[in-house]
Amino acid sequence: MLKKKYSRWIIEIILILIVITAVKLWVQRDVVTGVAPNITASLLSGKTFDLYQSKPRPILVYFWATWCPVCKLQKSNIENISKDHALISIAMQSGHNEEVKEYMREENLSFKVINDEYGELSKKYNIRGVPVAFIVNRENKIEFVEVGYSTELGLRLRLWWAGL
Repeated sequence: MLKKKYSRWIIEIILILIVITAVKLWVQRDVVTGVAPNITASLLSGKTFDLYQSKPRPILVYFWATWCPVCKLQKSNIENISKDHALISIAMQSGHNEEVKEYMREENLSFKVINDEYGELSKKYNIRGVPVAFIVNRENKIEFVEVGYSTELGLRLRLWWAGL
């Protein structure tokens, strides 16, 4: 009796994992792969950022929005990672620069931000929803793509792996 119960649980867990994986693959189907499109833009700080000139590698390229509830859940993960790893974030369709700066102040966030007010950069990466994290290696190749919530540990492990 107990063996049947555990067998059923295992089958249900496997089916749930299959569904989650299928949904994840479907959501990621259109995002850019291969060489990362270059990002050359002004940061909110006024400095110029160029993805291809940015060192060190790997770098986390993180698309997010101030209006995104999942991004709000993940903001502390991104803030913590930005202390130890190269990271550029792109605030997608989140208002004018001053609005994004105010959000950063209110949330006590300090990571680098490019304001993609009209979604031009997100179009280059085929972003349809946020958050999306790209891990870009030394050769400017996208190693990993993560759509939706990502744990801090998961992102750190991917950054470590891409740096090998």
